[in-house]
Formats: sequence, structure tokens, C-alpha cells
Amino acid sequence: MPIPIFNSVASFFLKRRISQIELFKDYPIEAQQEVLRKLIVYSIDTEIGKKFDFKTIRHYNDFKERVPIVSYEDIYKDIDRNRKGEQNIFWRTPIKWFAKSSGTTNAKSKFIPISFESLEDCHYKAGKDMLSLYFNNNINSQLLTGKCLRLGGSKDIYENNSSYYGDLSAIMIDNLPFWAELSSTPSSKVSLIPEWEKKVQAIIKESINQNVTSFAGVPSWMLSLLQQVMDKTGKENISEIWKNSEVYFHGGVNFDPYRNIYKKLFPSKDFKYFEIYNASEGFFAIQDQNNSDELLLMLDYGIFYEFIPTNSSEQEIISLADVRLDVNYSLVITTNSGLWRYKIGDTIKFTSLNPFRIKVTGRTKHFINVFGEELVIENAEKALSKTCELTKAEIFDYTVGPIFMGSKTKGSHEWLIEFEKTPDDLNKFIEILDLNLQRLNSDYEAKRYKSSTLEIPKIVVARKNLFYDWLASKNKLGGQNKIPRLSNSREYIEELIKMN
Repeated sequence: MPIPIFNSVASFFLKRRISQIELFKDYPIEAQQEVLRKLIVYSIDTEIGKKFDFKTIRHYNDFKERVPIVSYEDIYKDIDRNRKGEQNIFWRTPIKWFAKSSGTTNAKSKFIPISFESLEDCHYKAGKDMLSLYFNNNINSQLLTGKCLRLGGSKDIYENNSSYYGDLSAIMIDNLPFWAELSSTPSSKVSLIPEWEKKVQAIIKESINQNVTSFAGVPSWMLSLLQQVMDKTGKENISEIWKNSEVYFHGGVNFDPYRNIYKKLFPSKDFKYFEIYNASEGFFAIQDQNNSDELLLMLDYGIFYEFIPTNSSEQEIISLADVRLDVNYSLVITTNSGLWRYKIGDTIKFTSLNPFRIKVTGRTKHFINVFGEELVIENAEKALSKTCELTKAEIFDYTVGPIFMGSKTKGSHEWLIEFEKTPDDLNKFIEILDLNLQRLNSDYEAKRYKSSTLEIPKIVVARKNLFYDWLASKNKLGGQNKIPRLSNSREYIEELIKMN
């Protein structure tokens, strides 16, 4: 089929999905109630279904009162049994794939069950919805006349006890439907090369002469790839290499610190950025408007959502019907992979209740609260973005740790930053950053008042490729691996400073 015809036919079918999205936007609570009902009915005869007597659950309150909130530590033994071949523990259909976590919250690996239903009805459905929402906002798009340059996990799919594990992106690529494989570059064979540097060179070789119209991947790793593409070609920006490129679908980390660098890579004012929110546990939200920082919560992916206000006890867990604007919530999910009332470790805020749109504010384990300052990622990245804007600096990567109080010294925060463009005056940079943090966080401001508890932050400039080398030393190059942004300990920052 000629490419223009394929583009027209494909975009037509993608746009048909919009009517279904509009339906759950109009009836969000009903959509979520139906998701929960189906999950419970489907799992009545599983171990967990029998344990909590799913067959007598009639309402959300029954479910809420009967099934406990869990973390990974609470269920890892059951997951381990499943990995060794036992089935029907928490999901009816056999589970043979497990997404290995990137280890951003702790050093111990997690293995998240991935069912056939979650691949089809969540992750792949979300991939189509991502395109549907983009086409709905950009009716003249020619995105499907070319290919999407995807950047997946750098780990292979490993076999162990008749089950397989790897990065979620690797699992998805290994099981891709034909339509997704046809519209993507590089090939699955190249995408699944385990060694990062070897894979990057193979991607460049295979994709450089393709008609790439879109990009998808974690911003830090995509930036590393695109910079090597420019080095290879000698071009000044990516738009000179792939002239028909029109959009970058990104997720995994906050994009604000990278925004100015990407604007140089794609200088056209028409080039667009669409954010997604997904994890090993599921695909949750997609940007549904051009030039927006809000994400539409996707309510028909086989995921039932609950929320815990972060400043309250777990007894105050609520469903979608009771959420409020601008409250920081810890996310709890029940999924079609058999995760039941699972604390994912992310925090979000609702920016709209009609429809339900959100912003990701951070990780429940990624914050600094050594001195009562309660600094979260949302504060740090907003302050950093504003400071870069005012000082004309550009950030490649960073991490922050506490400087603990001594017998005669006050506490502080230490920022280790790898600059893409270093500010002219580092002292001025840290002064502005400190003021921005105070404006965004009243607890931090109180601790900084007359340096009562906290001194002004310290800054260490990281050498080029420091964070890259640190990840390489831990065999975590590529894919979903990310730098820990904030920590209550000095574990990460001490390791990095030693390498600096």
C-alpha cells in the first residue's frame, strides 16, 4: 500500500478511538466502576479472589474494606512463586513476563508481573491512543508517512524458570503487534541489543537514512543518542537530518530541565512535544492537548485508581469520585496484571476534574526532609527550570543530597549538576535557585529564614559524562534507568563526587 494512502487509512482508524475517549471523559466514575467490576469478576477463582471472597464483593466500599493496601515488599514472595511457574495466584490467565524495575527507588530489583491483558488492553492500547490524541490535535499531521525512532531498554529478555524478565520497553518490543513494528525504527533486533554503546551505533546505522517523523523515549537517553547522531553527521540540529520530524513523545523524567536543549535540536516552532506517564506497572496518562503540561488520566485501560493524600494517614484513601484539585496524592492501583491496591510510589496532582487531568509531582521515596524542609521533586525541578531561564544555563543531569548538621555547623543541601551550558556566575546561580526554592516551598523557606536551620545550598559542577559513567559502573545504561534526583541520604551523591 502506498505510504500516503496508509497514512490516511491509519489516521482514520486512530481518530475513531477519540469517541471512546470522549465517552469515559463524560462518564469517568462509571468507567472506573466498570473497570473494578470486571477485574473482580475475572479474578474470583484466583488465590487472592478466594482469600478476600471476591464473589461477594458488590460495591467499592466492600473492596476497600476487605482488600489491604500493599507495597512490593508485601507481595514479592507471591511474585517469586509466580516467576517459578505457579499460576492463578493473583491473575487468572498465565503470566510469563516480568518487568524488572530500573531500581530508582532502591537498590533491590523489582519484578512486576505483565499479563497478556495488560500488554494488549493497556500498554499497546495506550500506544495507539497516544497517536489518536496527537492526530486529533494535529489534523494535517504526516507522522505516519514515516517512522518513529524508538529508544527502548538495553537489557535482553532473559529466560528463568519458564518465565522471562527485562525492561518493560524490551518486553513490549519483543511482543509488538505487526502494525507497530512496521511503523518503527530501529528493528526489534537492534532495539534489543543489550550493550548500550553497541546499540546506539546500530540505531544510527539503521535509522540515519530512514524517514523519521517522530521520536519516543526517556529524555536523558534520547538526548545522548541524538547528540551522537549530530556528531556522526556533522549537522547542527536534528531537523537537518530528519527533515520531516514533527513530534517527540517523552516520559519517565521531568522534561523541563531538558526543554531548552531540545529546542536547539529541533529549532522549528512547529515541532511538538507530547508527554506520557507510564511505568512497569501500567500506562496511566497521556497529554491530550498541544502545548500543555497536563495529562489526561486514561480510565479504560484495565486499571482502577485510588489516591492517598500525602499529608494524611492511609485510612483516608479515596477513589476518583472524591479527589480535589491541587492536592498531592500518592497513587494506588489495581490492574489487569493482578496488582491489587498496590502503592506504585508516585505522587500526582489533579489540575482538572472535568475531564480528569493530572501532573506527576514526584516519587514518594524521592524527597529531602532531613531538616523538616519537605523538598519534593516538583519543587526542585520548577526552581531549577526557572533558575536556568534567568541565568541562561542549561542542565544535562543532576542529583541533590543533604549536608548534615555538625556540632558547630548547620545543615544544607548539596547540588551536583552536569551543565550543558554552565552559567557565567555559579554563585549567582545558586542564590537564584535558593530564592526560587523558598518561593515554591514554605517549609524550606522557614528553615532558610535567617539561615536558622539551613544554610544556602552548595553546588558542585559535575564533569562531562559523570552521570553516564556512574550508570555504566552499575550496568544501568539506557532504557528506563534514571538518575535519583533527591535523596535523604548521601549515598548517591558521595559515590558520584568520588567519580568526579
